[in-house]
Amino acid sequence: MIRYFAEHPTAANLVMVLFIAIGLIAASSVKRETFPVIPADEVEVRVLYPGASAEEVERTICRRIEEALEKVKDVDEVRCEARENVGTAIAQMLEGSNFDRFQNEIKTEIEAIDNFPDLAEDPAIRQIGLTDFVAAVAVSGPMSATDLKAYAEDIKDNLLATGEVSQVNVRGFSDHQIRIEVAAQTLRQYGLSVDDIAAIIARQSFDLPAGTIETTESDILVRFDDERRNPLEFRDLVVVGSASGAEIRLGDIAKITDMFELAESRVVFNGVRAAILEISKTRNQDTLKVIGAVKAFLDDKRQRAPPGVTFTITRDISSIVDDRLSLLIKNGWQGLILVMITLSLFFSARFSFWVSMGFPVSFLGAIAFMAFTGLSFDMITMVGMLIGIGLLVDDAIVIAENIAAHMRAGSAPLKAAVDGTKQVAPGVISSFLTTVFVFGSLAFLKGDIGSILKFMPIILLMVLSVSLVEAFLILPHHISRTLSGAGQTPPPLIRRKLEAGIEWLRDVPLARIIAAAIHWRYLTLGLVIMMFLFSVSMVAGGVLKFRAFPDIEGDVVEARILMPQGTPLARTADLVARISTAITDIGKELSPSQPGGLGLIKNINVRFNENIDAFETGPHIATVTADILGTELRTISAEDLLQRWRRAVGKQADVIALKFTEPTLGPAGRAIDIRLGGGNLEELKAASLAMQSWLGGYAGVRDLSDDLRPGKPEIRLRLKDGATSLGLTSEMIARQLRAAFYGRTAGEVQVGAESYEIDVRLAAADKDSLNDLEYFSVSGEGGAQIPLSAVATLQSGRGLARINRIDGARTVTIQGDVDTDVANTAEIIADMQTRLLPELATKYPGVSVDARGQVAEGAKTGSSVRNGFLIGLVGVYLLLSFLFRNYLEPLIVMVAIPLGLIGVIWGHILLGLDLSMPSIVGFASLAGVVVNNAILLMEFIRIQRRAGESAAAAAAHAAKMRFRAVFLTTATTIMGLLPLLTETSLQAQVLIPLVTSIAFGLMTATVLIRILLPALYTIFDDFGWAAKIEAE
Repeated sequence: MIRYFAEHPTAANLVMVLFIAIGLIAASSVKRETFPVIPADEVEVRVLYPGASAEEVERTICRRIEEALEKVKDVDEVRCEARENVGTAIAQMLEGSNFDRFQNEIKTEIEAIDNFPDLAEDPAIRQIGLTDFVAAVAVSGPMSATDLKAYAEDIKDNLLATGEVSQVNVRGFSDHQIRIEVAAQTLRQYGLSVDDIAAIIARQSFDLPAGTIETTESDILVRFDDERRNPLEFRDLVVVGSASGAEIRLGDIAKITDMFELAESRVVFNGVRAAILEISKTRNQDTLKVIGAVKAFLDDKRQRAPPGVTFTITRDISSIVDDRLSLLIKNGWQGLILVMITLSLFFSARFSFWVSMGFPVSFLGAIAFMAFTGLSFDMITMVGMLIGIGLLVDDAIVIAENIAAHMRAGSAPLKAAVDGTKQVAPGVISSFLTTVFVFGSLAFLKGDIGSILKFMPIILLMVLSVSLVEAFLILPHHISRTLSGAGQTPPPLIRRKLEAGIEWLRDVPLARIIAAAIHWRYLTLGLVIMMFLFSVSMVAGGVLKFRAFPDIEGDVVEARILMPQGTPLARTADLVARISTAITDIGKELSPSQPGGLGLIKNINVRFNENIDAFETGPHIATVTADILGTELRTISAEDLLQRWRRAVGKQADVIALKFTEPTLGPAGRAIDIRLGGGNLEELKAASLAMQSWLGGYAGVRDLSDDLRPGKPEIRLRLKDGATSLGLTSEMIARQLRAAFYGRTAGEVQVGAESYEIDVRLAAADKDSLNDLEYFSVSGEGGAQIPLSAVATLQSGRGLARINRIDGARTVTIQGDVDTDVANTAEIIADMQTRLLPELATKYPGVSVDARGQVAEGAKTGSSVRNGFLIGLVGVYLLLSFLFRNYLEPLIVMVAIPLGLIGVIWGHILLGLDLSMPSIVGFASLAGVVVNNAILLMEFIRIQRRAGESAAAAAAHAAKMRFRAVFLTTATTIMGLLPLLTETSLQAQVLIPLVTSIAFGLMTATVLIRILLPALYTIFDDFGWAAKIEAE
């Protein structure tokens, strides 16, 4: 095969063109994301139960869902949240199970539940994570709220009609209603209740097909069409009629308004009321193509919009995708250029060109595989390719150099190409297989972090697989043609000087060091072991700290407000105004220091009734979001900006929680996320407060809160003795109260694209004090009006805003953040588990503690990295034992792996980085590289032994022979990674630990293995452990 392609005039070029063409064609179909897509593993079951308290929802909704889900297989965890009016359960699937079967089983079991309360709505079942948020468009203008909503709906329809956008949701409004409010005095005057009015409207506003009249000429449909669709039509609806013909119309006794249900469901964008169009995409869509279509649509719409109407893109996630991919592409080109420059220092221009052609061939071949397998261009896959820049040239250099060596020995070009390639083929293939064992084992990482990082080894294997084909089938043909056409022109002066320097380095310092290492081989081994133990002690002693995942910088910051239940909207709005003013003032202060004097704060978006951390809705919560200058432009990090914002706002009275954060969590989750489980809510709350007090004592811990909070103040009613003699029942009174104070839906009408609720309730002036409840009259038999206080007792109380259950147990979750410049999350959690948990277990024996978040995710992924790494090492050992025909010699090669760890640790210390999961994955990836160099060194030792040399001489000779090739492969790898290693961009911080592990680990392992491997081989020979090789 090698000879065929080497001597065929066109075969090698055709294979090369095929890889390039397929890759270029496939590239446009590969989608672009920030991170790889994590497979779906959660299903949500949501049941609305209007008017129910959290305790009632827990008892009647959550428990029944949990019982049903016990019959579903492959359930990892069930979380059920009971809130006022709604119960939401989320079932998480065991990793690696079949999701379609899992979802179908859940649907079957939930639909079989037949004992939900009568007033509860049918359960809604959906898969979580079908779409991903891309950006939002704020629409504002000089119009009423109802007109703004209608205009936003029209924009939404037009945007969907483009075909480029799959999902648009209009935010900033609650359900549209035609609200009918009746005064209590009017109801008493006519002997009616709110229920009666709602029933009359339902009977009088009607649209129903009545049949067909079949004439000889045609069929004519008959329809009763008296459905009212706007306030004017409802005013004319007759609600009371008498035998004398007198009629009272709805407009005579009620206030009828076209409005939105909740005043707090609104968005204020840059100081004005706005509609927000949230743009989402399916997992098969490209983020940048979607935002491109949105921008093109808005550019056209702005030309035809009414005067004063503005469209502004906000919370733009796509800008992060664009910035990060641009950064990686820039670093890729820089690394590629540095590698080519490095090659040109040692080889001729044509020689370097054909060795470098392995880059586009390998990358484009891998891109074709990405398109076929549905992978995306993202931070992880692109880093895999960047690392490939340094790795894939190794095989090409080894083969090309050996072909050149055969040419220098007098072989004809074609013979040199074939024999030179065949000679190193076993070593190259063995090196590739060891890489497959190590990288392949990392392609099955677990946990959310692992689900993202595992794509890096997958891409690397794709790139290296294609590069192996290129190195054996394409490169020999081109190298033989290059060398056959090369004249006797002497190399440039700089190359001669460089070659002379390398020869001197090899023959003088290196030779002396290796000779000394072999002579003092036991001392050498002891010193290296001491160096390894000292390096590891940096981690064990806490000098080098660990964190699950580096911070990911974005372009949006948020303040999340949670005030006590029952807080009126006006008080929440006052706090929002202070917070908005604070970030505006910071922007004015810092904008002059930004490049070109650009404004640091681009937009301020206030969303009332929204707080992702609160797990509640209502006028007491809000989120203030600020769009800030992009990471590649601004001179302040998002974390520093949040710190300034936090200090500027200061502590606020009567606020349960005020968090300053970025809107999206990294793959590792929250820094502090601790679950307390048990049956007694009072005990859980006490334990939670004790733990928060303890955690708050650590420097750097901030924004602590839990999710067990009191609900709104309540008035609880019970029927008095003797009330039944008046013809009243508990159900009658409860229904009338609910209709009056909560409202009664008399029906729904469709107006254009919107559905309007017809809501009937008591007038606002009749339910704004506790006296209104006491004086409320209920309708008895025959329409008699009976004061509520005469038939029911009223007692004040307070329920809970939310009850959370996990796997059937009541759970309180404590969440918080950690300033990583001040404290280390892993150390805080470890100290808490050692010192606080025994005390809590004694004081609250019924409370269990489960630390989740970054520490748990890091541990889960770390465990899978360790297990996968060990499996990979076993595979490497078995392969080497087969190749070397010896059980002990593979250990000499594999000692290169811990030598790499020395460089990993000191590289992180020198650059001031914490160890993280990307660092660990980088080290595991490094193992496949350093072992390859050691394999080739061992191969040359065995060759020299077969030539009759002693173990010591063969080891020293092989170390010198392989120095130039190893120096080249190491130099090209480090040069390929150098741009990313020295990148100062905030976007690159998540990748630098991974690259640091590979670059510093490779550098250290390459130097130490040159010294230790010859010494270790000689030690093995001293004990008779080395394979007996007969001289040829």
